[in-house]
Amino acid sequence: MPDLQVDGILCLADILTDESSVEAARAEAAAVVAQITSPHHTSTQHLASFLESMHDIVTALIKLCESASCGEVFLLASAALANITFFDSMACEILLQLNAIHILLQACKDRQRVDTPYSKDQVVTILANLSVLEPCASEVLQEQGVERLLLLLGENPSSPNPSEVAACERVQQKAAVTLARLSRDPDVAQTAIQLKAVPRLIELCRSPTERNNSDSVLVACLVGVTDGCFYTCLSFCVFFQNSE
Repeated sequence: MPDLQVDGILCLADILTDESSVEAARAEAAAVVAQITSPHHTSTQHLASFLESMHDIVTALIKLCESASCGEVFLLASAALANITFFDSMACEILLQLNAIHILLQACKDRQRVDTPYSKDQVVTILANLSVLEPCASEVLQEQGVERLLLLLGENPSSPNPSEVAACERVQQKAAVTLARLSRDPDVAQTAIQLKAVPRLIELCRSPTERNNSDSVLVACLVGVTDGCFYTCLSFCVFFQNSE
């Protein structure tokens, strides 16, 4: 009797990689991938077979992000990718090879695809997980990603809906984490300082309302100000300003 779990994963991969499949079918397949790769999913029996098809699935998902005709399709595809980057570092390496940083940052400029804090949460989650890889910093700089991260630090809910507020908190927190990780690269740190990232991070630390009253955002911003080359570059800037 064939292994239904393996067959199920292969079926998802077939749907996602079949360019003749309608977008709605690929979006539904992406939704299933997001569910089975969720950090909250207790069963891990399917992961071995999933890893065998991971390159094809990741490739199909980032293509779906790039071609998505609406926000819902982008959200489903990016959520699946975000989950995948948590459980296997190879997925992050594959995404870098597939020009994912360019695709995701370009999508952020397109309100037809990235139109809610929920979608931005998925994008910044992927960027945060990619940021541990050394080549990521130069690609983010090339795509003006530091500017985008600073915009994400200002994410605010459009309503008091608790779900939306929580999504905005996650966006701010992950944007600060990503900025801190990337700023270990001196060029990123210098760019962030030139773009006045430090005053923004300090403002978020000082003002609870600016950070949606989130302690996790506070901690991430404190790390952003004090971590790695960011802190070193800041110290040099302060030294030279005082010596003038």
